[in-house]
Amino acid sequence: MSDPTEANEPVESTGGSAGERHVRVVLVDDHRMFRTGVQAEIGRTEQTGVEVVGEAADVDQAVTVITATRPEVVLLDVHLPGGGGVEVLRRCAPLMADTEQPVRFLALSVSDAAEDVIGVIRGGARGYVTKTITGTDLVDSIFRVQEGDAVFSPRLAGFVLDAFASTDAPPVDEDLDRLTQREREVLRLIARGYAYKEIAKQLFISVKTVESHVSAVLRKLQLSNRHELTRWATARRLV
Repeated sequence: MSDPTEANEPVESTGGSAGERHVRVVLVDDHRMFRTGVQAEIGRTEQTGVEVVGEAADVDQAVTVITATRPEVVLLDVHLPGGGGVEVLRRCAPLMADTEQPVRFLALSVSDAAEDVIGVIRGGARGYVTKTITGTDLVDSIFRVQEGDAVFSPRLAGFVLDAFASTDAPPVDEDLDRLTQREREVLRLIARGYAYKEIAKQLFISVKTVESHVSAVLRKLQLSNRHELTRWATARRLV
């Protein structure tokens, strides 16, 4: 497997059983073994029409590779070092807005939490599927997103309908929207009673970075300590 930051040069479709279908894809996930498995499953271009042109393991790598390769579709994990999938979407907004050669995003995550689904869809992703999806269905989802369709795992579609289509949907939480994806991750873990060292280990960051995130969360939410933060998160059912 190549280095995660390596961007492969695009090649012409080789045809085969994939017919005329061809899509260039970047894989963004912080687990190397998962990326390897996905590439083995869908990256047989002659059979699937999917060409994996690059990989990334964190936010900075993702933005670099996506900008360099300009794929049609990015398979994006929600939880990534450096700010999460939402941060990748934010920094790639100009590429998504390109009318001639738009880069479209399909979230592929183990999480089926409503806040994760809504967060990346608000950020501009065209769909969200969980990692239980089959290889065949994933290939189909990639091509549908390439064509501009919205694609969701069946259960997740309800979250999106509730948030965007229903007149009874709750209003946007402006306080929560002030936080970055990583700050939200730290917030949830603090509210669940994790110590700073445990949070640092789980998120692969330093204790000092955890402390900085906690300070930023307290400042943005105008709270004084972790006990107030826990009550705030519990009231919003984020725990």
